[in-house]
Amino acid sequence: MLAAIGPLQPTSMPAPLLSLVIPMRNEAECIAGLCDRLEAIIADLDEPCEVICVNDGSTDATLTLLLERQKTMSCLRIIDLSRNFGKEAALTAGLEAARGACVVPLDADLQDPPELVGAMLEKWREGFEVVNAARSERRTDTAMKRLTAALFYYVTNKITDIEIPKNVGDFRLMDRKVVDAICALPERTRFNKGLFAWVGFRQTTLTYVRPPRAAGETKWKYWRLWNFALDGITSFSSIPLRIWSYVGAAAASLSMIYAVAVVLRTLIFGIDVPGYASLIVTVMFFNGLTMLSLGAIGEYLSRIFIETKQRPIYIVRALHEPSGEDPAALASGEEAAP
Repeated sequence: MLAAIGPLQPTSMPAPLLSLVIPMRNEAECIAGLCDRLEAIIADLDEPCEVICVNDGSTDATLTLLLERQKTMSCLRIIDLSRNFGKEAALTAGLEAARGACVVPLDADLQDPPELVGAMLEKWREGFEVVNAARSERRTDTAMKRLTAALFYYVTNKITDIEIPKNVGDFRLMDRKVVDAICALPERTRFNKGLFAWVGFRQTTLTYVRPPRAAGETKWKYWRLWNFALDGITSFSSIPLRIWSYVGAAAASLSMIYAVAVVLRTLIFGIDVPGYASLIVTVMFFNGLTMLSLGAIGEYLSRIFIETKQRPIYIVRALHEPSGEDPAALASGEEAAP
């Protein structure tokens, strides 16, 4: 068995019109319903399609159920990653393996309704190269998640040079040229939502009502969402670093003004003894600013560190094609441990 560490592009199979890319981690409860609906959609489209499921280090029966389903689902391709690399890496693996003239990423929990794919294809045939799917409302989210999502879109679009469409996740249709442009981007800290917006191309948007999860639990807890937001901001903006230059300049200016005031007061009224409390508050305040500024610098340094190591975004343990044979393209990797 070979472990592939680069793009997977088998050439022995004819290229389909549509590729559906689905990252999965512990989604065993969703597989049956997902595959049933996908088969119905593909039958209605009456076009050559492929479904690429990326097993992102699942610890439940996800891979077993996918392999069993592949026996009766001839369009199903399965990428089994060597461990959990995260959704962004798993999605990247699926995009690099997709061969369709257009590609649609969607979630396994059926909150991205596959039935919308037909309308996306119609817009694509009209000439649009990206068809975004925007949630018309977020009633399935908690009040806190709605608030933080709105804050994220507002802040990100204010401090970055790109416009990330509001309430649009990974669910969208992308033309082949768009996918090729995204896969050519070399960064390893992937914030795909931002990359999709950064490459541009002709875009339009469809709205839909996002249903609740069909089964299972969300993997996106608040701490993970917070880190994801930091990845997005630091990947597309240097404003957080620039802010501390302004804060430092403002603090230095206030210190100079205060120093002049102290000198003038001493010359006019004589020497007095300043309060201990005010001294401690001032020291703690400026130490806090120093730690915050170092934290902002550290976020960017950590991303530079990750990029300079040039490790692969993901490692593929196995690629399961419908025929049951691994394609020759896997031979470009390193030999995996038995």
